[in-house]
Amino acid sequence: MQQHPPRRSLDEEVAEHREPEADVDPIFVNRWSARAMTGEPLDEADYRPLFEAARWAPSSRNTQPWRFAYAARGDDEWETFRGFVNEFNRSWADDAAVLAVLFSETTDDEGRSLASNSFDAGAAWENLALEGTRRGLVVHPMGGFDHEAAAAELNAPDDYDVEVMVAIGERAPPETLPDDLSDRERPNGRKPLDEIVTRGSF
Repeated sequence: MQQHPPRRSLDEEVAEHREPEADVDPIFVNRWSARAMTGEPLDEADYRPLFEAARWAPSSRNTQPWRFAYAARGDDEWETFRGFVNEFNRSWADDAAVLAVLFSETTDDEGRSLASNSFDAGAAWENLALEGTRRGLVVHPMGGFDHEAAAAELNAPDDYDVEVMVAIGERAPPETLPDDLSDRERPNGRKPLDEIVTRGSF
C-alpha cells in the first residue's frame, strides 16, 4: 500500500465554511481571498518566494508567458500601482504590502499566437497564491483596476495582455475593514463536485 505524507489540517476559520468532498491536501481548501491586511511593509524575503513558486507553473510548450510587475510599499512606484486600483478595491487594497500586475504574452518567440496564454498565466497565479497561503499571507486577485493605464504606465509590450492585479500583505483582523466588507470576510463555499465534473459528456 502506498504511503502518504502526514496530512496538515484545515485552518479553523476555513473548516467553519468549507468541507472538501475528497481527500485533497488542505492547502487547496485553505486558500481564500481575504482582504484585511495590516498596512505594514513586508521584507523582500517574505514575498519573493511567491514569485518563485509562480516561476514553476506549467505552460504550453514551456513558453512561460507570464510576467509580474510589482511595487512594494515604500517604493517610488507605489503610488503608480495604487493609482490603477478602482475606488472600491482601494478601500482595502491600500493596506497591502505589495501590489502586482500579472501580464501574459500572446505570441511566442517566432511570432506564433499563444492560445493558452491566459490559462498558463492563471497557473502561475495559482502557484503564487498557494505559496502565499502556505506562508499565512493575504494574496487577493483583483479585476477592478485600470487595465489600459497599467499597460501604458508600466511599459508593457503590445503583445502582452493585462490579466489581473494582486494585493499581498500580512493578515489583519476583519474588523479593520469597512463595515460592508468586514461582514463578509470569510472563506466562500464552492459548487458541489457533481456540478462541475461529468463523466462521458457535458
